[in-house]
Amino acid sequence: MLVITRKVDDSITIGNNITVSVLEIRGNKVKLGIDAPKETQIYRTEVYKNIIEENIRAAKAPEDLSGVLE
Repeated sequence: MLVITRKVDDSITIGNNITVSVLEIRGNKVKLGIDAPKETQIYRTEVYKNIIEENIRAAKAPEDLSGVLE
């Protein structure tokens, strides 16, 4: 993991087309701005973990769902 220090209005660039900027710092909260191509999916980690878990559950669902509706 790369650890860097940034101040308000500082930014980092990831690859050729993603920029993460520090917009605001209040106490222990940091507001970030992310500039990335529209096709780039960006999630908060806790949301992304929920998506992965739900996809795993869906993949384990039985293919024949006819009995579910009864």
